[in-house]
Amino acid sequence: MRKRYEKAFKAKVAIEALRGEKTLQEIAIAYEVHPNMVALWKKQLLESAEMVFEKQGKDKEAESVEHAKDELYKQVGKLQVENEFLKKKYKQLYGTEPPL
Repeated sequence: MRKRYEKAFKAKVAIEALRGEKTLQEIAIAYEVHPNMVALWKKQLLESAEMVFEKQGKDKEAESVEHAKDELYKQVGKLQVENEFLKKKYKQLYGTEPPL
């Protein structure tokens, strides 16, 4: 069965590897993980480090716009269904198409 490590643990090991005070082998022995894992976590930290400095407001803003858009599409769909239903009932009751 695979071992799962928490994000905080991975970050701690990767930061220590970035410092360069110890070799990957020494770090792996100290934290009881495989040296390849230490190297992988270090690589992932370096690749994703630029994301830390991205503006957080942009993500929230885009998410809120997307949410509002979805809500409007839901409302339009609901109104279209109601409109078709009412047209159908009007025709059943009065025998003609509803006036525009």
